[in-house]
Amino acid sequence: MGMLSASIGKTKLDSGWLAARSTEVGLSGTQLTTSHPPTGPAKPWMEAVVPGTVLATLVKNKAVPDPFYGLENEMILDIADSGREYYTFWFFTTFQCKLSENQHLDLNFRAINYSAEVYLNGQKRVLQKGMFRRHSLDVTDILHPDGQNLLAVLVHPPDHPGTIPPEGGQGGDHEIGKDVATQYVEGWDWIAPIRDRNTGIWDEVSISVTGPVKIIDPHLVSSFCQPVKIIDPHLVSSFFDNYTRVYLHASTELENRSTWVAECSLSIQVTTDLEGGVCLVEHLQTQHLSISPGAHVQYTFPQLFFYKPNLWWPNGMGKQSLYTVRISVDVKGYGESDLWSHLFGFRKIESHIDNATGGRLFKVNGQPIFIRGGNWILSDGLLRLSKKRYKTDIKFHADMNMNMIRCWGGGLAERPEFYHYCDIYGLLVWQEFWITGDVDGRGVPVSNPDGPLDHDLFMLCARDTVKLLRNHPSLALWVGGNEQVPPEDINKALKNDLKLHPYFKNSNETGNFTEDLSLSVQDPSQYLDGTRIYIQGSLWDGFADGKGNFTDGPYEIQYPEDFFKDSFYQYGFNPEVGSVGMPVAATIRATMPPEGWQIPVFKQGSDGYIEEVPNPIWKYHKYIPYSKPGKVHDQILLYGIPKDLDDFCLKAQLVNYIQYRALLEGWSSRMWSKYTGVLIWKNQNPWTGLRGQFYDHLLDQTAGFYGCRCAAEPIHVQLNLASYFIEVVNTTSQELSDVAIEASVWDLDGACPYYKVTEKLSVPPKKVVSIAEMKYPKTKNPKPVYFLLLKLYNMSDYGIISRNFYWLHLPGGDYKLLEPYRKKNIPLKLTSQIFIKGSTYEVEMQVHNRSKKQDPKRLTYKNNFTTVPVDGDFNMASTEPVNSATEEKQVAGLFRRICRHFKDTDSLKVAELNGTDSGVAFFLHFSVRGWSKSHKEGEDTRILPVHYSDNYFSLAPGEVMPIKISFEVPHGVTPKVTLHGWNYHVGQTIL
Repeated sequence: MGMLSASIGKTKLDSGWLAARSTEVGLSGTQLTTSHPPTGPAKPWMEAVVPGTVLATLVKNKAVPDPFYGLENEMILDIADSGREYYTFWFFTTFQCKLSENQHLDLNFRAINYSAEVYLNGQKRVLQKGMFRRHSLDVTDILHPDGQNLLAVLVHPPDHPGTIPPEGGQGGDHEIGKDVATQYVEGWDWIAPIRDRNTGIWDEVSISVTGPVKIIDPHLVSSFCQPVKIIDPHLVSSFFDNYTRVYLHASTELENRSTWVAECSLSIQVTTDLEGGVCLVEHLQTQHLSISPGAHVQYTFPQLFFYKPNLWWPNGMGKQSLYTVRISVDVKGYGESDLWSHLFGFRKIESHIDNATGGRLFKVNGQPIFIRGGNWILSDGLLRLSKKRYKTDIKFHADMNMNMIRCWGGGLAERPEFYHYCDIYGLLVWQEFWITGDVDGRGVPVSNPDGPLDHDLFMLCARDTVKLLRNHPSLALWVGGNEQVPPEDINKALKNDLKLHPYFKNSNETGNFTEDLSLSVQDPSQYLDGTRIYIQGSLWDGFADGKGNFTDGPYEIQYPEDFFKDSFYQYGFNPEVGSVGMPVAATIRATMPPEGWQIPVFKQGSDGYIEEVPNPIWKYHKYIPYSKPGKVHDQILLYGIPKDLDDFCLKAQLVNYIQYRALLEGWSSRMWSKYTGVLIWKNQNPWTGLRGQFYDHLLDQTAGFYGCRCAAEPIHVQLNLASYFIEVVNTTSQELSDVAIEASVWDLDGACPYYKVTEKLSVPPKKVVSIAEMKYPKTKNPKPVYFLLLKLYNMSDYGIISRNFYWLHLPGGDYKLLEPYRKKNIPLKLTSQIFIKGSTYEVEMQVHNRSKKQDPKRLTYKNNFTTVPVDGDFNMASTEPVNSATEEKQVAGLFRRICRHFKDTDSLKVAELNGTDSGVAFFLHFSVRGWSKSHKEGEDTRILPVHYSDNYFSLAPGEVMPIKISFEVPHGVTPKVTLHGWNYHVGQTIL
């Protein structure tokens, strides 16, 4: 049976690749793709990682050590020592495609680093230089008649890979800045050098089949304009009233590849998904046009009107409503020639420099949004990028209640899959271009003051990146560079290319808005972007001091109370403030040999401050200490001298939680009065680094993850650590009314020396309200270490809106009394059940501290959180908790409600952890491990990633906490859920 003709659409070439070092292949590209193709992974050929880098391929095949393990990176030859040829590699694959008459085939490379020669069936094509540009080759005429096609790609490293100075430094010797490429690869203060400088086919490769006419780079824009005096009646259709009327503008380029006039029917369809898999068509419009042979035309659709569309909101502000826009072209005498589809969200993002704070203030759909987010480098330092990994990364950010991610200029122009999940989970994105102060004119020594050598190439990559990403609703702004502005000509070109269409100019920052509108006749979709502001650098125009001075940071451990003080940070929006990031002990053991398990030496100076001296492996992995001699006393030693790695890492998690919760609570305490936003440096590491992270490279969360999650919740009750006033932060647009705050203090003996309820409170929208001063520990005989539990709840049904648990010591004190508290045996009861859907496990659990019965009148102990399910996929974090004396019966009812999504395995499981002591069950945390027949001694058995509704939590006597856990289980592995805690240092297997 013959091969079927190709169907219209795209096919990814993401498997079956081979690779070999070019100097070890004695054949030309023509020979490789005609008479002498490789037949399998026999030397010098090996299985290749595509998308990925040369180094990723070498690691996969164990041709080099794992650069992220211990000091193994030092065993890998650096390109500065080997020369560029050493990392110049052939990549080879085959694909099948047989076209019918009038069909065309494009071979697409979404990105390569840095240049390449492509051979297909003996014919050569060249992929020009530049890491951030797409390449599309029309290979119709060189396909093999029998449909079997041989493809070889010779990839060359960046032209200026540079050398690594002995002292390291930010961007090595800065030579990489001469190319249009990622700059972190020569090393930074948070990462070791990447030996191949990310050489490779690092993004998607595909083939796409079209008919005679091809669709190229459609642009979708939704216009939201505040009501103003209408001067030109032709502009009426682009106005709306109070976000009830909106127009969708769309343009696309069309190319006629045939030798005859193409009579086309060009259609645009907008649909939305309803419950039950039903698709609702909101709009369907078809236009007719003729395209001359060989012509490229730009076509703009008549605008489409929507009344009260579902809007896209950032995380914490509302739903992320998305529509599917589909554009297709049919050619008379041929049929469907090409099609394109994209998720699209209706939203308006605007910003201005706030007069009160001097910081840039963002608004989405007319509502101010207080920015609490973080900095992002990239997912993996070997560019092993995947949709699955991106989904976890972005969901983690949403789980932390963040609303913005900054894509740092020394990293990547992030990929569409990254933006797809930001669209899904509601993360606004600040995307920088490839300029950093350290490499481009402000580093030590100063180099590349004029940026990359080829400015035209930079702009080509910039424009192509804009076209690649501009249809994503999560993309919020473009920024020229990190702590630097681009060279003058590039900056001018970016400002011009990214100028705002008048519909999207902010009335706070423009002069005669109506005049701008009256002069505008161009459809906004005809702009390169036109909808997002361009800021020239991360320290300019409402960020840091707004003038380009180095006024971001600091980047080390702080006293928690300092974040709340007037003197801490003086500018309205801090784009970078960083701190510690020690992972759990299991990660250290998994990523380092035993000599890396040695904890720091605590060296006391003459001034009484402690200096932490880490082992060489920690130092190589950029460990940031938990002390700052001369400024901050060691925060781990507040809990006593660590005995070993496990003790050190557990105490580090205590500090991580306090540090990052205080950071965000300190900023939130001054919402709008002093600050408009903050971005933490940084959220994660693209390798096994030991600083600035909420989860490690293996995807296990630190306790700082949950401190951030707590502090950044949309409505939050908190203790101002500087004033000791209880505050409520309401970042939503809804007023809180008829709410109450319960404050209870628990000592280490299990007694409650302080209890107070403040009732009938109201909190206006977008406000911070100081409620009352905490009288404890100002009362008589306060305990040196105590716990404080704050709960904000609805008076009508005792539904918990916000819960916040603190452990505190008296001024000048420490937490050393927590060490003997470890011996307390606090009884726990855990009621749980597992639901399975394919390889996905969902665990629903109730954790009950049974050391004391609560007053039945204090119904807040049930922790009946008011979160409700949202439309879309089932969300374990949104289920209602159980809160009744008939606990197991109600748990079963809850589980039955969700069984339609998951298979019920067994009846409820109950685990009892016996104990005779009364008190707080402190710092409880779950982990999931897997058992298999192939398990080896010392192997890391953790199942990662795992999504927890909460972790590193504590329970007051009598409290019940609902916990939801979800994870994917590898084939052949049996999962086990284990509970650890301050009082449960020997792990207790629950399931």
